[in-house]
Amino acid sequence: MPGECPILSIEKSRELFGSVQRAAQSFGVRDVEVLFAAHRGALTRFANNTIHQNVSEQGQWISVRVLFDQKTARATTNRFDADSVRSVVEQAIALTKSVTPDPDLLPLAEPSPIPEIPRFDSATASASPMDRSRAVAQAIRIVEEAGQTAAGIYSTGQSVEAIFNSAGVTALHGETMAQFSITAMAEDSSGWAKGSAVACGAIDPVHMARSASEKARLSRAPREVEAGRYTVILEPAAVLDLVGQMFGDFSATALDDQRSFLNDRLGTKLFGDNIQIWDDVAHPLQAGVPFDGEGVRRRKLALVDAGVPREVAYARSSARKAGVEPTGHGFPVPNEIGEAPLNIVIAGGSTSIEQMIASTARGVLVTRFWYIREVDPFAKIMTGMTRDGTFLIEDGRLTRGLRNFRFNQGLIELLNNVEALSPAVRASGEEAFDMVVPAMKVRDFHFTEVTRF
Repeated sequence: MPGECPILSIEKSRELFGSVQRAAQSFGVRDVEVLFAAHRGALTRFANNTIHQNVSEQGQWISVRVLFDQKTARATTNRFDADSVRSVVEQAIALTKSVTPDPDLLPLAEPSPIPEIPRFDSATASASPMDRSRAVAQAIRIVEEAGQTAAGIYSTGQSVEAIFNSAGVTALHGETMAQFSITAMAEDSSGWAKGSAVACGAIDPVHMARSASEKARLSRAPREVEAGRYTVILEPAAVLDLVGQMFGDFSATALDDQRSFLNDRLGTKLFGDNIQIWDDVAHPLQAGVPFDGEGVRRRKLALVDAGVPREVAYARSSARKAGVEPTGHGFPVPNEIGEAPLNIVIAGGSTSIEQMIASTARGVLVTRFWYIREVDPFAKIMTGMTRDGTFLIEDGRLTRGLRNFRFNQGLIELLNNVEALSPAVRASGEEAFDMVVPAMKVRDFHFTEVTRF
């Protein structure tokens, strides 16, 4: 199987599911769903220009859900031996007996074709501490030669997720992932870069170290300028962490609960014409499983088309309520959240960040945000701070580093004020999951105050 990962094969998963089914049947239970997961990962950590930690871990779990008498519950174990499998089935049955019947509970999902998306890279799966250390040492050397101090991580690993049920669903997906993050620190400034990819060969620690070091150099002796509304150029990590705060609202359950900013707004013009957003698990820069928590195939969603919110994610339960087909974005049942898109792709443009800077008479370049919190859920106003590389733009060039700002900014307003988009890239941040996003040039971004650092 192309998506298969060595740490848990389809054959082993099928064997374990058979054990769960037999145990359930011995208790008189026919309807069973089993989620499997396994991972193996390692991380090299560095600080003060020195590698100080190499750690690795391996884990696995089985989560068993049973259904009877319009009731369901699940139990989980990290042991795969026969006694533990029987015990977790017994726990799931006991929990199910104790819950209140749910008249809206659906039967198990029926099988449907699941696309195979190859995302397993053998070099990433087999990366050794020495492999990571060589890359980290090169990155540290670049920062150290600039008279700065480096800190960060380099991780590599592999994972498997699978789902089987007694209605015939059989799906397994394995993939690898590499991630590198570095902060370059000077006396009164810092720079940062982060990246991730299915294949470690697709990320460049040396390039990221140079970028972080250069930002720390350029932002030294930061100047304080007054808060207010500025034209900003948001690098992809800043776009990811800020705009990424809204995608939990693209959920049928959130709409039904009246807790989405899209309530009474679906199908109406909300953002600028240049805003196109999809959820697309098959995008070549994306990662993740092609099925949801009940084994339903994830389909591509047109979340925003030319500024108009069009589609939202549906789990099986919310789809039945709405009289539509599920989109394959549901979380494992039972849950209170319902569903959410997890493979966000924001369409980019053709303007480079350098061109954005050159076209700006006065503005601010933002490397990334942090400590982002929601101020107004319906207006989708967020607050937070800039960090690790905030620069003043004057007459089309970066002129100096700035003291960081706090902002209060509505996402609806922001996505109406986008003047230019760079090509979209896979981006990593700290406040939202990885997405495929462009850099954005945005007018009238609202900085409310200057911070103390």
